[in-house]
Amino acid sequence: MDVLINVFVALHVIGIASLLGGFLTQMKAMGAGTARFTPAMLHGALTMLVTGVALVGLNQADDQPVDNVKIAVKLAVLVVVLGLVYVKRDEERVDKALFGAVGALTTANVFIATLWT
Repeated sequence: MDVLINVFVALHVIGIASLLGGFLTQMKAMGAGTARFTPAMLHGALTMLVTGVALVGLNQADDQPVDNVKIAVKLAVLVVVLGLVYVKRDEERVDKALFGAVGALTTANVFIATLWT
């Protein structure tokens, strides 16, 4: 079971990298007002959602403790990010504040995951 959990953790990190990497590569475009949500950002958010739900289920099945409040907060933040990216995915330009909010929320989700004990 540990190997399966670690595989899903690795996939979860890949999803985070895709979402946050898509944001970071467009920081200059965000300053110019031409940033847009890329398919990699959408797929990264979806990967985070699927692997995160799988991780909760696998950890509970393995009788490992799961902090449900932490998971609920992370899920709420991710649903907001996923909703923003999904709704605005076809727009040629995304507002600076909206694009920045997605980056900030994604970064906040990383800090929630690592610092909340």
